[in-house]
Amino acid sequence: MVESNYDILGVVEGSSEKEIRDAFRRLALQFHSDRGGENEQFIKIKQAYEDLKIGKKYPETDLEKLKNSRVYSGESEESIRQKNLILGQQISKEMQTAEEWAAALNRANSTATRLFGSKTLGEIELERKANGALSIKGNFMAGSLKYDGPIIMQGNITSPSWTEEFRTLIHVTKGDFKFINPIDNKYRIENGAKLIVDNGNVVVGNVFGRKFKAQDPDGRVGVYHTKEHRTHIVAPQGKIIAENVVNTVLLDADTIIALNLEDDIQIRGREILIYGGKVTYDTVIELRKNGSIRFFENFSLQGISNDAIIRLENGKEISLFDIKIKKIKDLADEFVPNKNEYNKDSTMIGNGFTITYEMLDNLSKKPLKPQKTGWASKLGFSKK
Repeated sequence: MVESNYDILGVVEGSSEKEIRDAFRRLALQFHSDRGGENEQFIKIKQAYEDLKIGKKYPETDLEKLKNSRVYSGESEESIRQKNLILGQQISKEMQTAEEWAAALNRANSTATRLFGSKTLGEIELERKANGALSIKGNFMAGSLKYDGPIIMQGNITSPSWTEEFRTLIHVTKGDFKFINPIDNKYRIENGAKLIVDNGNVVVGNVFGRKFKAQDPDGRVGVYHTKEHRTHIVAPQGKIIAENVVNTVLLDADTIIALNLEDDIQIRGREILIYGGKVTYDTVIELRKNGSIRFFENFSLQGISNDAIIRLENGKEISLFDIKIKKIKDLADEFVPNKNEYNKDSTMIGNGFTITYEMLDNLSKKPLKPQKTGWASKLGFSKK
């Protein structure tokens, strides 16, 4: 069993700062070289004390010390890229070890805590809890981790820009994936990372992808290529709950709940709920059959970009421009039960509106005209 910093100082986990400080002082007096103690043991005790002051439970392993001793300076771009490939490989190996460690604990139905990575590469603490959940504390930066149980996480998820081989992938085969208080803690998933949850829900904070211009690989001056690192979150049987979804992201789930969608966002789902006022820049919402899109906020319809597209499961496409500019007043006149909630001058609609798959499918078949008999119920357009 790995000796923790608490063990080194001879205190129990959860001890107060004063208890930890008193234990360090007592041991320092005992092992300091000035008092005939062993210098190596004193260094170990001092490091344990410094680690606990910043909340680090376990000391660095020999591998971590080796990695942290490496210094890179004055290198060419190619050398830096090669260094990053090496680091990505090392992180991926650590994550492979972490996956095997967590799987072994799952099979034995045991609990344990272990530190992976390093200060340089990104240090994370994994804990398999008694209820089968895997707790991750720290930033997940590269490599893959597959776990047969729920994951709760405190930290960010990112992915390396320099290589496809070591892209970040977290795969939950059973249960949910949840960030702990993601909005308060400002946790994010970014830079092309992928999160797959087979049979559960996903609760995250902000989600970012990355799109950038790279110089021509053949060295042609002034020629650039657009590269993208699209961040994927997939929960085919469950819900995805996110805050702002920005710049080259794919969300795919049965139900998607998000605040704002901005800049090249792909959404696939049966039930889509938008709580903010922005749907902008090349957003594509792919709506599954019998599904609906619900806009909740009291926002001006101008917040919905003209570039946004709704694509139905049968392949038909409807521009949000057509809905909001050409159709929305007719829809409101026909379907808002309380006409006082609708202000034609400000293009506001009460507390939001719902667009159903059936209504959109019928829009592509014939012009939208108010009818006298049950058109609202036939097309499934409802004001909630």
